[in-house]
Amino acid sequence: MDIRSLPKVELHLHLDCSLSFEVVSQIKPSVTRMEYDRDFIGPAKCANLTDLLIRAAKGFELMQAEEELRVVTADLFEQLKCDHVLYAEIRFAPLLHTRRGLAPKEVVEIVDDMVAKASAASGVEARLILCTLRHYTQEQSLQTAKLVDLFRGSRVVALDIAGDEAGFPIDAHIPAFQYAIDKRIPRTAHAGEARGTESVWETLRYFQPSRIGHGVRSIEDPDLIEHLRQSGIHLEVCPTSNVHIDIYDTYGDHPIDSLYRRGVSVGVNTDARTLVNITLRGEYERLHDVFGWRKEHFLACNLNAVEAAFIPDSVKRSLADRLREAYTKCHTVPA
Repeated sequence: MDIRSLPKVELHLHLDCSLSFEVVSQIKPSVTRMEYDRDFIGPAKCANLTDLLIRAAKGFELMQAEEELRVVTADLFEQLKCDHVLYAEIRFAPLLHTRRGLAPKEVVEIVDDMVAKASAASGVEARLILCTLRHYTQEQSLQTAKLVDLFRGSRVVALDIAGDEAGFPIDAHIPAFQYAIDKRIPRTAHAGEARGTESVWETLRYFQPSRIGHGVRSIEDPDLIEHLRQSGIHLEVCPTSNVHIDIYDTYGDHPIDSLYRRGVSVGVNTDARTLVNITLRGEYERLHDVFGWRKEHFLACNLNAVEAAFIPDSVKRSLADRLREAYTKCHTVPA
């Protein structure tokens, strides 16, 4: 069995940054392949996170009507199926999709319904995470947290904060996360990407998440590494994305292998399949080529992700059993 067919779990995946050329062409036929490559895919090296995020607008601009949201969601599930993803948690910011009259609640209803349909059609199990954004006001963040609460029992399972980590402090978002804490809403949060270890420490202190999106700069603080390990905080690691925004010069400089070997719970993710032009297969191939990862590394990271997923224990056990069975049957990843 080759890397392509290894079953995979992905917990850090942005819906509005993962539009294929086919779905962009379906929504806006005037977009040429050249324009898509230029406008929707970020360069191999951006100046920083903000430089990459500017390009994200191209995705959500095409996701402002019900049919657009539906076809983009369906398209992502086709990508996940081709990537042999067993389980995914897909995140998006509902307030970004209201420019043409949809209410935030309608946006979530549409995507939630389409995820249920696409999951059934593709066989890819999935849940949704709602994002507030760093530049949002306190009211907008609270609105997003309350949407998660409103949709309890659907495929919406958690709250996240994304966006310009270096440009905006967390202060405006503390009430939203305190609301989530009080309501026992599961939480993840982007940190330790555009800023260093202090960002991870404050995120853990004020947001109390069980997972950190990225979190890779935790490697700079041995005390933080030990805290993450002892607390079982899962890092949703996206190596290619981190190299794209120039946190690390090359893939070989990325700390994912060191984090793994130090006993931190890490998972492998694409972050933004279009924006950074990567699939999980491609990510696994790079980990194999650069760090010598083999099937035992990939299985361990997938089991880490399942354990950290925002799903019932019964679903976790089922996914873990399927992963172990498949990896036991697979041959060693070829050199």
